Amino acid sequence: KSFFSELCQHHISGQLKVAPEHVNDNVLYYMRKSTHQVYEKFAQEYREINKKLEKKQYLVPYYISGHPGADLQAAIDVALYLKKTGFVPDQVQDFYPTPGSLSTCMYYTGLDPRTIEKVYVPRSPRERRLQRALLQFNKKENRALVQEALEKAGRRDLLPVLR
Repeated sequence: KSFFSELCQHHISGQLKVAPEHVNDNVLYYMRKSTHQVYEKFAQEYREINKKLEKKQYLVPYYISGHPGADLQAAIDVALYLKKTGFVPDQVQDFYPTPGSLSTCMYYTGLDPRTIEKVYVPRSPRERRLQRALLQFNKKENRALVQEALEKAGRRDLLPVLR
């Protein structure tokens, strides 16, 4: 806590960029990241410290679409979380395989190398576009893609929510 307070008091100039990358714990497992609850606890502590310091400083989270393990429902989870928190991401990174990573191994083999179990991998360019559009559901140009993604996932009930 003393490090965190020091960081907030002296080393942030208004925004702290962080990489929770996803909100779905299954996808976070494949990313080898902590659960979403860990990020939530971090964000709450950040807000509390800044309130105590009387500083207006913001967290700017970074998200990835199309990672191995992420299906349309996982992208919907992110969209609903973004809607709930009111955060509008300017940028979302599409997952692209990079040499030497476990995620790349999963992408090419469709297997988790730690367990040799099958992993869902969104491979089609269309599904990857749908996932990305869900993470940026607020953009006017994504409306048709968001509608298509929700229909494909059997979640037409969310159409009014994600507008």
